Amino acid sequence: MTDLFFGLVATWGLIIIGLSAYFSCLAVPVPTFAVMLAGGAFAAAGDLILWQVVCVAYLAAVAGDQTGFQLGRMGGRWLDAQLATRPSRAALFARAADVVDRWGGIGVFFSTWAAAPLGPWVNFAAGAARLNRWRFTLWDAAGEAIWVSGYVSLGFLFGTRLDALTDLVASWGGFATAACVALAAGIGLLRHGRHRKEH
Repeated sequence: MTDLFFGLVATWGLIIIGLSAYFSCLAVPVPTFAVMLAGGAFAAAGDLILWQVVCVAYLAAVAGDQTGFQLGRMGGRWLDAQLATRPSRAALFARAADVVDRWGGIGVFFSTWAAAPLGPWVNFAAGAARLNRWRFTLWDAAGEAIWVSGYVSLGFLFGTRLDALTDLVASWGGFATAACVALAAGIGLLRHGRHRKEH
């Protein structure tokens, strides 16, 4: 599937980069990290312009997060339908709601880049929890800056080995997500233990 998206980036350039970044923030299963890497690689080859790749990806990602936040705030039948179709989605939303409840804006920040698979659901959960929009936007914008610049830069610097880089980043991304979830769970357990001791 990543080869298909590499071809689409080669043909359609910034349009595919923007659409991929936007829809991935709405839980559409798109290999956006591979698209970002490809965008950086094509910029290094002179087929795209680096600052345009970064700007399009960044603005599209922030717009996608804002859309997810708004959909979560609206909630209702749309969100219920999304959660009812697959139990895995309900589980992801429950985890995301816990992240927002425990960490607020900081949880939003880390979900955009350190735990990216959870990110779209954090957007929905933040909206549903009525997190302050400006707080959400500031933390989200900071996190997306790391996510976009990190992947595009990797593609730009190591684009000649794009296939190997994609495999490596995919493996690393899963490890990073698991590590962040484990760290958050550990901190939560420590806080819970201290709270019990105090009472």
